[in-house]
Amino acid sequence: MSKQSITDLNLTRLQEEFASLSLPRYTARQVTEWIYKKRSARFEDMTNISKKNLSLLAEHFDTGRQPYSMATTSADGTKKYLFSTRHGDIETVMIPDDDRRTLCVSCQVGCRMSCRFCMTGRCGFAGNLSAGEIINQVLSVDEAKNITNIVFMGMGEPFDNLGEVLRAIEILTSEWGLAYSPKRITVSTSGLRKGIETFLDNTQCHLAISLHNPFADERAKMMPVEHSDHIEEVVTLLHRYDFAHQRRLSFEYIVFEGINDSVRHAEGIVRLLRGLFCRVNLIRFHEVADLDLRSPDKNKMEHFRDYLNRHGIISTIRRSRGEDIEAACGQLKNQLGVRVQL
Repeated sequence: MSKQSITDLNLTRLQEEFASLSLPRYTARQVTEWIYKKRSARFEDMTNISKKNLSLLAEHFDTGRQPYSMATTSADGTKKYLFSTRHGDIETVMIPDDDRRTLCVSCQVGCRMSCRFCMTGRCGFAGNLSAGEIINQVLSVDEAKNITNIVFMGMGEPFDNLGEVLRAIEILTSEWGLAYSPKRITVSTSGLRKGIETFLDNTQCHLAISLHNPFADERAKMMPVEHSDHIEEVVTLLHRYDFAHQRRLSFEYIVFEGINDSVRHAEGIVRLLRGLFCRVNLIRFHEVADLDLRSPDKNKMEHFRDYLNRHGIISTIRRSRGEDIEAACGQLKNQLGVRVQL
């Protein structure tokens, strides 16, 4: 008999499942206390639940915890973990920065978006992670008790797996769950408009959108999502929401030499984002095998940043982390980089 993972269910569903087994509804609260607050991975640790009820739980459920199979540490302290899931391996990255510990979680094995510059997309797509498989990454890294921020910027497109991502966010932010503030969570998307709208209507988490080019025809050559979800329509949607107070809106912009690094592109960004309370994070391109793409030098990156700032668009250059262990932006893949089944 297949067992249900506790971490795949929110509290209401857990109470319903327990009630169907004639378990007291309060048992759901006890179990979530052990798993999310006390970080227990075993039913036998749950000493305030009767042995009879623990036996019933173990018969029908598992705690959802699976250890990582491999970990690699960068010279800068960034740590990359390999986890096995139902659909294949995923990578998760922990980024230390003074007293912050940011965990970059994956939501899919591979990705369907096929962005030209991204190793994950070049690996193809094998399947969606469940909410529990997302939560397991947060619970099972060595730094689990010290994680301060969570970013959905690992493998996969979060809004291509919207239901499970929203359920994971509920577990992450609920008082019965891990109780993270929504201000500690950022979700990144290539720009799926309907997913963005649902996300903004149902959470207070921060939003990051992969831009990479302000011109639709050029963006479509790098990001096929532009063919179905036009960036101008996405920006129009974003104007309906308040990003000045409750949450932050950012645009990720990987800078490619000779492709999207000209003054014309900077002007295009200013026109596109005018009137929108946001920031642009400029990212140096990180090498991907078999791709003839390069990042401009530091001076050109700084000139691009300064142009945006002078014209009213808050812009920063993101510091690269973990590049020596292929843990930087766009470098995540399954363990050996073997292409997964489309």
